[in-house]
Amino acid sequence: MPPYAGPPAARPGDVAGVLRLLAYLILATALMVLDYRSGWLRAARTQAEVAVQPLWWLAGLPSKVGTGLREEAVTRSQLARDNERLRNALLIQAARNARLRTAAAENERLRGLLGSAERGRLDVQLASVLDIDLDPTRQRLLLDSGRNAGVQVGQAVIDAGGLMGQVIATTPSTASVLLLTDPDHAVPVAVARSGIRLVVYGSGRSDALHLADVPLSADVRPGDELLTSGLGGRFPPGFAVGTVGTLRPDDSRAFLEADVTPAAQLDRGRDVLLLRGYKPVPAVDPAALPPAPVPAPGAPAAVQALSAATNPPASPSATATTRSEPGR
Repeated sequence: MPPYAGPPAARPGDVAGVLRLLAYLILATALMVLDYRSGWLRAARTQAEVAVQPLWWLAGLPSKVGTGLREEAVTRSQLARDNERLRNALLIQAARNARLRTAAAENERLRGLLGSAERGRLDVQLASVLDIDLDPTRQRLLLDSGRNAGVQVGQAVIDAGGLMGQVIATTPSTASVLLLTDPDHAVPVAVARSGIRLVVYGSGRSDALHLADVPLSADVRPGDELLTSGLGGRFPPGFAVGTVGTLRPDDSRAFLEADVTPAAQLDRGRDVLLLRGYKPVPAVDPAALPPAPVPAPGAPAAVQALSAATNPPASPSATATTRSEPGR
């Protein structure tokens, strides 16, 4: 631009724009003053707010949706944590309840054991079961009391129901018990109702004994209670052995036989009672006895009768006592 040139002249369009802006400013100022003084634009502003309300809602919708999703995710995660915590607490409580029920049942069994001992005025010793062997060919218990606790071979073992078996071996800290249900065990019994003497054998099952060689004319009925007879000297008399089931003919049809439900709980319980104060008579092997002199054929009848009295035939009770001897 030449130095002698003056300032550019204002264009008509620019002047008109400035005048319009001034007019708008004056109008806006006047409207604000009038609205402040008299409030005549309040109704218009309210209607405008109502008209713009959907736009505000649409503008805030993404934020609301995001906030709701975040809250729902937090709530779901919190509910999952609470659910897991409550489930664990429920499992722990169920385990505690099961423990309490087991302790209550064990307490009830111990009360039954001690109650039976007190009612019978028995001298007994409490022992816990360490192991149990219920194989069909071997029915044994292992107790936590041995010679150091005064346990002896031949001691009778009972529970609250009745006779369980006898001690057959001891160590300083343990004792082995031969159960009534062992196939090699037999015990002389008597029918509580009629007094008939019989022999009950082990069957190899923990829930059944075997009654054999019952005479057809014997007064034995289903449901009769069998007690130890004391014959043979291995068990004290009067202890419950079991209950007679249905009688049936044996294979020879000359005798009857039956299953017997044991009175003792042979397959359950954690504690037993060892009977003290009763010394079983040791079993004697008939083969070890010296033979008695046989009288001559021409001896008097009195001598022959005396010889028969000193050499009686083997009885079922003696046979049962020998069978119940440990190791046989």
